[in-house]
Amino acid sequence: MSLKNPYGDFEITEPQALRALAHPVRLAILEHLQRHGPATATGLAPHVGATPSVVSWHLRHLATFGLVTDWDGATSRRERWWQAVARGFRFTPPENAEGQAATQQLRGEIFARLAEVPQQWLLQDEPRLDSEWRGLAGTSDTRFVATADELRQLEESIEELIAPFVRRKEESAPADARIVRMLRYLLPEPGDDQAAS
Repeated sequence: MSLKNPYGDFEITEPQALRALAHPVRLAILEHLQRHGPATATGLAPHVGATPSVVSWHLRHLATFGLVTDWDGATSRRERWWQAVARGFRFTPPENAEGQAATQQLRGEIFARLAEVPQQWLLQDEPRLDSEWRGLAGTSDTRFVATADELRQLEESIEELIAPFVRRKEESAPADARIVRMLRYLLPEPGDDQAAS
């Protein structure tokens, strides 16, 4: 495991781990642990749409790849408590065929999961915001021309810019701070002369 990126995210490099995470229940489990902290399989079950025994199996599978671990802060030993090892995760697509297939599978699950987020925000969260916060929310769909190196530099610059906010603990944030979710997609387009493979 590496946490050397600007956010302190868990870095996934193995195709097997990519495939393991490319499951809707496992993604839901990991997201819930990252956002809400340690939980038991029973506590997670209603949030991820699976029975406690199924959730327990998925937790053990995620633990195999180091994405979750036992939480030692539990006051009771009757149930097993789990925690995410990092507040987020990221992955670098391996260049072999197995890695590319696993990457596409995980990206598909992530895109499907995130597709609902803006609509849920619009219906559930936006109406409860005051006008200042409502005015700061926004979307963009910007196309630009860049080389691969320039795109890499742009992404690194964005990450360096927001890393202090990502890594800041909620309890040390100013009193008027709120949790903000930024969905960011970089979707390079193939040139007209490049057929999809």
